[in-house]
Amino acid sequence: MIALIIIIAIVVLLAVMFISINNGLIRARNDCEEAFSTMDVYLKKRFDLIPNLVATVKGYAKHESETLEKVIAARNAAGNAGTLEERAKGENELTGALGRLFAVAESYPDLKADANFLDLQNQLNKIEEDIANSRKYYNAVVKKYNNKCEVFPSSIVAGMRHFERKPMFEVTSAEERENVKVDFGA
Repeated sequence: MIALIIIIAIVVLLAVMFISINNGLIRARNDCEEAFSTMDVYLKKRFDLIPNLVATVKGYAKHESETLEKVIAARNAAGNAGTLEERAKGENELTGALGRLFAVAESYPDLKADANFLDLQNQLNKIEEDIANSRKYYNAVVKKYNNKCEVFPSSIVAGMRHFERKPMFEVTSAEERENVKVDFGA
């Protein structure tokens, strides 16, 4: 009789642990999805701002079509990405292309003095700050989630319930890690 009570208590304890760990994994996964959605809002704002920026630069820098085409191609690649890894790669390429665009803009004093261009630069600067902050938040919640998926005993529940690691949103190439000189001054 006592053995039966002990066995029932152990089974109940294991069931409670399983449910608790499973719920923690679900909450962590949902946090990752919410963090990505937040970041995606800022990426969309940048995506929508780029055509206006390119059009403004195009009016002044007619001989810089290669740079403008690279910005547009990077924007399209980021917008058409299917997986998170492809999206991160496309967004990183777009960031680099925008840096090169602003470096080109330095050669055109009239463009740097244009009120519309300055407003677009300021908007983009704010959006880039928001993107950087949302990437940090996303990566922090992904780290927590991935840790839950990999540490014992939650790794057992994660494996049983098919919780998979999520990728970090990070810079992928050495070129993207280099500093790009962008002067936002007038």
